[in-house]
Amino acid sequence: MKISVALAAYNGEKYIAEQLSSVLSQLSGNDEIIVSDDNPSGKTRDAVLSLGDSRVKYTEGEGKGVVRNFENALKLASGDIIFLCDQDDVWLPGKVSAVIKAVENGSDLVLHDARITDENLETISPSYFALHGTNTSFARNLIRNTFVGCCMAFTKEVLEAGLPFPDVPMHDWWLALLAMKKGFRVTLIDTPLILWRRHGENVTGGKTSLRQKIGWRLSMLRALSSVSRNT
Repeated sequence: MKISVALAAYNGEKYIAEQLSSVLSQLSGNDEIIVSDDNPSGKTRDAVLSLGDSRVKYTEGEGKGVVRNFENALKLASGDIIFLCDQDDVWLPGKVSAVIKAVENGSDLVLHDARITDENLETISPSYFALHGTNTSFARNLIRNTFVGCCMAFTKEVLEAGLPFPDVPMHDWWLALLAMKKGFRVTLIDTPLILWRRHGENVTGGKTSLRQKIGWRLSMLRALSSVSRNT
């Protein structure tokens, strides 16, 4: 079973080598990490290539933001299970094996818990799930999304159903709601399997206005309106 890890990078040189090392230690020789760099003129390329590991595949993004940058990486993924990955976190030991076990038990999309930390990896909250009331309800996640890409993995069948991305506000939100609507099996792992680093420069996770929140949900509903359940 081949693993693909899709990592969207943007000025990620500060933490990306540490993150990649934590991922690579859990992969086999046939697996891959696809790093799509949305600012290839920066220093991320050097930080990635300095690892000297052939499993890490560097590609330039299109400079169109985080959603399209993840899409660029995902289009190159060839694995049976695909993990989403941020540039500044740390994967805890056992993450990959726990997800593989869930997929082998019938899961199509898996979301695991995370320990939220500061930039020095000191714990801010021991459980993302507890803090945000994570659940697998389509309606509740449409209103208040609890799926974060850095804690998500899914089968190639889910990926094929989700590509190409329509005009949606966030890639992880789209893939989670799509999987639920199409009847894929979505499961939660209550164990924190990453250190989710929050440092003030994160691309995702910022505050949004009420108007923006309403607009995002309307755009998501439009994107989902043509989606039918699997038969």
